[in-house]
Order: sequence, then structure tokens, then C-alpha cells
Amino acid sequence: MILALDIGTSSVRAAIYDFSGNVLPETVVKRERTVHFTEDGGAELTADEAFSQVCEAIDEVLLKTTQTIDYVTASCFWHSLVGVDSEENATTNVFTWAETRPAEYVQILRDNLDENEVHNRTGARFHSSFWTAKLLWLKAEFPEVFQKTKKWLSFSDYLALKLFGEAVTSVSMASGTGTFNLRKDDWDDELVNFLQIKRKNLPRIADDSETFQTSNWERLKNAKWFLAIGDGAANNVGAGCLQKQKAALMIGTSGAMRVAYQGEIPKKIPSGLWCYRIDAQKLIVGGALSDGGGLYRWLKDTMKIAEVDDEVEAEIKMREPDSHGLTFLPFLAGERSTGYHENAKGAILGLTQSTTAVEITQAAMESVAYRFAEIYDQLQQIVEIKTIIASGGALRESPVWTQIIADVFGQNLSLPDTHEASSRGVVLLALENLGKIENIAELPTPEGNKFNFNQEKHKIYQKARKRHEHFYELLMNESAKF
Repeated sequence: MILALDIGTSSVRAAIYDFSGNVLPETVVKRERTVHFTEDGGAELTADEAFSQVCEAIDEVLLKTTQTIDYVTASCFWHSLVGVDSEENATTNVFTWAETRPAEYVQILRDNLDENEVHNRTGARFHSSFWTAKLLWLKAEFPEVFQKTKKWLSFSDYLALKLFGEAVTSVSMASGTGTFNLRKDDWDDELVNFLQIKRKNLPRIADDSETFQTSNWERLKNAKWFLAIGDGAANNVGAGCLQKQKAALMIGTSGAMRVAYQGEIPKKIPSGLWCYRIDAQKLIVGGALSDGGGLYRWLKDTMKIAEVDDEVEAEIKMREPDSHGLTFLPFLAGERSTGYHENAKGAILGLTQSTTAVEITQAAMESVAYRFAEIYDQLQQIVEIKTIIASGGALRESPVWTQIIADVFGQNLSLPDTHEASSRGVVLLALENLGKIENIAELPTPEGNKFNFNQEKHKIYQKARKRHEHFYELLMNESAKF
């Protein structure tokens, strides 16, 4: 049996799978947790508490089965950073992808380095999500902490240090740091030198087939542990999207659209996209939105419509596209893809005394679809997408939103009923590595609900998207001044 962990910022999930890649439903556990957001833009987890939450999830899932666990696999959130000292104690909290306090240091990177060249080597733009800006921020504002820190790690590497006694990372997790050279499969020399850290301050990058063991659990003392991979990569694999013509579109708290495949890195990575590794042979290209389901929930809470979700969905379903006349710019949590504007703020244009909460909610949902369409257009520069597989709790709860996205794209979508795509993904990768599956890319995509786009609505959205893009450019030009 295989124990699979899905380590997110807002929850830790665990489940047992058999060697055919099937989950044992009765073993699924989920432990909620909360990122600590600060008024100045912090987004943190306490390192030891986050570690304990993973251990508690493992404890709980082990109580649900008496079967022997042969392997342990994991997915983990990308872009985190935590420091440890010479005694292997955390010197910082775990800074998540949503951390924005290093934003002002992005300009230092742009003033001293060629961002286009770095992006094409590392697959990452300069942004507060990545280690580049975070390390500059920590060195400048917390010099004693920076000096005391002996290793800089992703949270999954911190987990490995605590469980296996070694600061070690996978090529997948390393590729999400923004300091990894995709074309050499190693830490990027120019960035390491510029950040004034040494290779000994970074985790060792392990081979894909390397496994580890821990004595923390008696029942797992003989189990072999694979290192964690990025959660977005695992989600693509679990959703059956591991070919160039298949894209995965996910909306949870945030959102992402990704294409994963085995092959060469694009010679030129489109400026609005990122590119990371799944393993040494497979890569993943896409874009991420900071505002997704979190924006929808904020709207429902702020507009006091949280108690009537079904009524709101029904009313939006009956409304014509863009009939509100509003332009919503969905950057309450800043912007990542496609412009990577650190100072972006949200806005609603076109309000009148007759504007309703439902109209604002509809406009917000459509605006997220427009942002996804920008990612989709840039992905089409390097691949020809024929199939889009949707996933994520926000879309499962809102078929209206899924239909809006299909109509904006002018392409049909499928929404499979796959609730544990990330943990399934790491299990499939492990089974391929173990030789029990020959090629996971050839596995069929799970069937799901079909959302066929409406051509007339697509035409309306094309015009609305041009208006959205006009105000987007105005907002970003204004944001750049501050």
C-alpha cells in the first residue's frame, strides 16, 4: 500500500492507495489549518506547528487501516521558504507563496539582473512569491536571522530534514524556488552569487528514484519515502493532464492553468508564464492567479450573500454575459500571471446606484475568466491545447463559473469528479518510478461533466474582454507609479 500526503497551505490531506492507483475512500483524512496574514503583507505558517500538522495527519490515517504501508509519497505547496540554524531549528516562519512583504526588493533584482534572461533560465519572473526577493528582504531587514541561518529550505525540505535527518529536495520543489536553472537541472549560479549565499546553504537535489526512511512511526519504519513534488504538478498528473494538448485549469483559493508533458523546455518561455519541473524528464508550464475561490468567498461575505449561494448561482445563470456593464479587476491579493505587478490592486468600474451585489459577483467571476484567458493565449504560443480539464473546489461548487470560463475561452471544458487529484498524482508518479505503470501519460483522463461553450456568448465576452484589458493596462500603469 502507498500512503499519499497532499500538503497545502490551508489543509493537510492523507490517504492510502493500492498499487493500482486507487484510493481507499475510508482512509481519506483532512486537517484544516490557517495561514497567518499580517497587515503589512505577511503570509506565514509556524514551521514546527506545520510539521506537527503533517505528523497528525499521518497518525490519523494510520488508525484507519491495519495494512502494511510500503511507500509514502507527497505533494507540497510550491514557493515557500524557511530558514534553519546549525542545530536544525527553524530561524524563521514558513513564508508562503502569498507573502508580499519582499515586494520592494523585486525592483532591486530588475535593476541588477536581466529579468528576461533569468526567467528563461529559471522559468520564474522576479516576484515576491519566489526565493530571490524573499532572501534579499530577509538579508536587508533581518540581518541577524539571515546570518544565523545555515540552510534555506522549502517547507517540504524542512519536513525531510526532520524526518530523514538530511536537508534534501526534489527537482520539482527546487524548480519552484525561482533560483533553479531548468536548463542545467541545478541551482542557478548567477542568482546564488547575487543573493550572496553558498551552495552549502541550499538543500541537496536528489534523484527522482531516491527514497528515504524514518523511525518516527513504528508502522512506517520499513516504508520507503519519495520526496515531495509541487502540488500543481501533482494535480496535473492526477487529473490525467500529462500531454501537450491537455491543459488543467484549477480554482481553489487561488487559481492556475497548466500544461504538463515529457519533453524539452521551450526555447523561449512566454513572458507571462512560469515553467517548473515535475521530475527530471517532465515539465509543467502555466500561469497562476492569486485571486480565485478566495475572491469569490470574499465577495459573498462582503456582499452578505453567503447564505443564499444557490439563489445567487441561479440568478447569474439566467443573466446575459456582461449585462451589468461593470469592469472588475481581480487583484485583491496582487497579481502573478500574466503581468506580475507587485503593486496591483483590485477595482470595480462602472458602478451606479442600481448596481446589485449579484451583478458585482457576476462581473468578478467573468473577470477571473478573462485573466485565465490571458494565460490560455500565452500557452497556445508553445502548445496546441485541445482539451481543458477543470478542477478545484470552487468550480465543483459553482458550475455557473465553469460555464462562464468555457464561454470566455470559446472552448469546451470537462470537470471530472476527482477530489484527490494531487495525492493521486504523486501515487501515479511513484508507481511509474517503481515500474508498475509503464507510462502515466497514457492513462485515460477521468470522465466528468461536460461544459460546452456558447458561440454567441463567446462573441459578447470577446468584446467585454477588450474593455477589461483596456482598464487593466490603465490600472497597471498607475500601479507602477507607487
